[in-house]
Amino acid sequence: MTIEFNLPTNLTLLRIGLIPLITVVFYLPWEYSNLACTLIFIIAGFTDWLDGYLARKMSLETPFGAFLDPVADKLMVAMVLVLIVQQQGSPYLAVPAAVIIGREITIASLREWMAEIGQRAKVKVSQLGKWKTTAQMLAIGMLLYREDILGLPVNYCGYGLLYVAAILTLWSMVNYLRAALAVLSK
Repeated sequence: MTIEFNLPTNLTLLRIGLIPLITVVFYLPWEYSNLACTLIFIIAGFTDWLDGYLARKMSLETPFGAFLDPVADKLMVAMVLVLIVQQQGSPYLAVPAAVIIGREITIASLREWMAEIGQRAKVKVSQLGKWKTTAQMLAIGMLLYREDILGLPVNYCGYGLLYVAAILTLWSMVNYLRAALAVLSK
């Protein structure tokens, strides 16, 4: 198998490259570091959407791209959640963050296992997984920004959305595990 570096794959690699950048900016003693981190995270989210769109639209889907895209997503989400939990130091953030990171590791491992036995299609991304990702990205963006906007408590809204994301995370994990168990119990 050859590894192809096309535009969608390069966008995915850019997203991975943004992880150290967001980490450095997060710790800068600069009053706008939260805004800069939020913008970097938004750019990363946009590249996630754009690489998938371009891969499908331009028929540039590759096995390497299909592998790398979810890895980039998981790395970005896990790293940023760790940064946020470390900064705000609250068990109310640590619990949903641990649920989200734990689920991502579990489902990535499950998908790997199902692929090994030729059943990867049984644990493909669902609509519920897309809702989970949307809630997760909005929550993380709000938690990175933290500042109130026109009286709206952005950080508290981020907390609420992170709990919504954690609930959707658990729900989607149960659905994936059920699908896998149905195949494995045959």
